[in-house]
Amino acid sequence: MDDLKAIVEALVFVSESPVKIEQIAEALDLEKPKVGAVLFELCREYEENDRGFELQRVAGGYQFRTRARYAEWVRRLSRAKPFRFSRAAMETLAIIAYRQPVTRADIEYLRGVDSGGVLKTLLDKRLVRILGKKDIPGRPMIYGTSRDFLELFGLNDLSGLPTLKEFDQLSLDLPLPEGAADGNQTP
Repeated sequence: MDDLKAIVEALVFVSESPVKIEQIAEALDLEKPKVGAVLFELCREYEENDRGFELQRVAGGYQFRTRARYAEWVRRLSRAKPFRFSRAAMETLAIIAYRQPVTRADIEYLRGVDSGGVLKTLLDKRLVRILGKKDIPGRPMIYGTSRDFLELFGLNDLSGLPTLKEFDQLSLDLPLPEGAADGNQTP
């Protein structure tokens, strides 16, 4: 069993993107439940050992990822600046993530502004993909999130997105701007 764990670990390590159980099972000529059990055991071991990285289920597969609490040191070493989304990109991405499949007209209706440029940027960054065309006059394209979106946000699937109730709880936990409690807030 230890040799099998080492082999599975090596396969996940060399994969550039999250590797699926099916891919590992096929490569090793094993049943998926056996590979799943090995991956579960590896995840548990990495969690218990509290290393600088972890084995995480992401975008339908498994991938080694740096623990979030060490991101600043990794950034310092690579001198990379963290990826920043504009407010327009975050709004558009949130609409697509929660309402998919969605058309550009739907996005623009919800945002109240033209979203073509932002949508193109998200497509170029491969966070959004074209799912097809809607069966209505004009046959507009419909959009959804991509596997890269799941990877970037560390999600296995869309069910990992926070619910509206969780958003409400988050806003309740945030401190109010000065003067907001007594109605004296200035814009």
